[in-house]
Amino acid sequence: MIASLVLAAAAQATAAPHTYANPVDLDYRYNFEQVNEGVSYRTGADPVIVPFKGAYYLFLTLADGYWRSTDLVTWRFVTPSRWPAEGIVAPAVSSDGERLLIMPSMTGQGAIYGTSDPASGRIDYYVRRMPVLPGAVKSGFEDTIKGDQVPPGPWDPDLFQDDDKRWYLYWNSSNVFPIYGAPVSFADGRMTYGSPRKSFILLDPDRHGWERFGQDHSGTLPNGTPIKPFMEGAWMTKVGGRYYLQYGAPGTEYNAYATGTYVGSSPMGPFTYAPYNPVGYKPGGFVQGAGHGNTFRDLHGNWWNTGTPWIGYNWTFERRIGMWPTVFDADGQMRVSTRFGDFPQRMPTTRFTDPDSLFTGWMLLSYRKAATASGSVDGHPASDTTDENPRSFWLSPSKAPGATLTIDLGAAKTLRAVQVNFADYQAGRFGDAPDIYTEFRLESSLDGQAWRPLARTEPPRRDRPNAYFELPRPVRARFVRYVHGHVGGAHLAISDLRVFGTAGGAAPPPPTLLAATRDRDTRNATIRWTRVPSAVGYNVRWGIRPDRLALTYQLFADRVAGGRAAALPLRALTVGQRYYVAVEAFDENGVSTLSRVAPL
Repeated sequence: MIASLVLAAAAQATAAPHTYANPVDLDYRYNFEQVNEGVSYRTGADPVIVPFKGAYYLFLTLADGYWRSTDLVTWRFVTPSRWPAEGIVAPAVSSDGERLLIMPSMTGQGAIYGTSDPASGRIDYYVRRMPVLPGAVKSGFEDTIKGDQVPPGPWDPDLFQDDDKRWYLYWNSSNVFPIYGAPVSFADGRMTYGSPRKSFILLDPDRHGWERFGQDHSGTLPNGTPIKPFMEGAWMTKVGGRYYLQYGAPGTEYNAYATGTYVGSSPMGPFTYAPYNPVGYKPGGFVQGAGHGNTFRDLHGNWWNTGTPWIGYNWTFERRIGMWPTVFDADGQMRVSTRFGDFPQRMPTTRFTDPDSLFTGWMLLSYRKAATASGSVDGHPASDTTDENPRSFWLSPSKAPGATLTIDLGAAKTLRAVQVNFADYQAGRFGDAPDIYTEFRLESSLDGQAWRPLARTEPPRRDRPNAYFELPRPVRARFVRYVHGHVGGAHLAISDLRVFGTAGGAAPPPPTLLAATRDRDTRNATIRWTRVPSAVGYNVRWGIRPDRLALTYQLFADRVAGGRAAALPLRALTVGQRYYVAVEAFDENGVSTLSRVAPL
């Protein structure tokens, strides 16, 4: 019996993963910016993934390095030979076929780095000193800008090389000034700005509801103060002769952070607002926010879009990263699928045409389930680990090995995957160190008495604040137990222990769509549907074609208003644009068929 358990555990440890779940399972780095204020947290933001020489390279804000993967699932951190002491923020990363170019955000004459061997970590200067940005005012003098002047920069840059090998630079992050672009060229270790420089995009929140700042596009700060939205994170993608100039808006601090796009027939425009905006949008669920990332094509020819979900417990800019499948339709529409975008998804090894086909069908089994622990600090109970909220967490009174957290699923169910999401609580760390790693094991039981190995962290040691485990085979269990080994922070805190699989019953019936009504302010609408008694949650889906409901707002059944009808105030619409909407329900058994599709 013991030998069989050891063999099973070994098989679980060595099985190659075929699925992933957002947030991406990375060894996110501790941020150093608030070291003097004593605010400690792990974070990742502004992702860029670039394929290069048969592998993928991932760059984030303030990571002191980058990651390498051959499958987009397992990532290895690469420590670079050269990196600026102040770190790199929101970099532009692009390949010319021979090397990767790495351009940090800057407000002055910084450097562009290059590497022909990123796997080794060897980094050289490609441009040691940038030229002055034409027309830029000095930092701190933005309120004096007039005429052809521009803010200091280029901040939030993107380097794009067209098929004819010509280079273009797009940049800016502001709630006042637009995204700019200009042709550039490289020669003899120098970069030269060409002409013309153009102003491309300004936000229009009076027409584009999703561009309004705040939680669910409230347009205000939490205290009710109105605030103008921010536009940032330009990224250019060329597909089928069309140029997609993408941007993040309206601000990273809330659930509504999204990616939009303008489309043109030339890298220097003119560009037209896409009527199906936003394209990358995930305001509901466990992972919230999808703005400011990049779009790339994998080694099988599939498109992906990355983004920056928000946590914001310790600091406004405490974040993670997400990755979602993307398609460009024959008529030019860009679609990023965030439907079940934080549930397990298949990682394709061939071309896909329908991004929704990557959903595994493994449902969330742990929502609001009973949880117990070896001990808890007041105000941070074990029950916080099943609420699908990354800003609440269980806090153990000790981080000594052996602390436990147990989830009771209520009945025996078929388990397929588990995700353990740690939180930072007064962690006291501000950079990487040898003792910053995560170790634990997971166990399962049918009766809460006899326990079997389920999964565990394996060498090499690394930090895994969002550890995802695909089980090599289905497991029948009622209980899942976390057994602690080690964390690098000062406290053991877990925000959510998420269990996925199926309860084995029939999928829920579809909800009845009762009404879909635009408000007087047509940026807003209210969607009403009948409750499904067994539902864990609902997906409200909409789009500009009845057969292409590209956008999703996921919400849990216990978080909608009481009464016979459930309702969602939808505030992400464009004035003058016709939409279509439907609703689907999901529970622990599966997903319903869609309700009727109604015009909106």
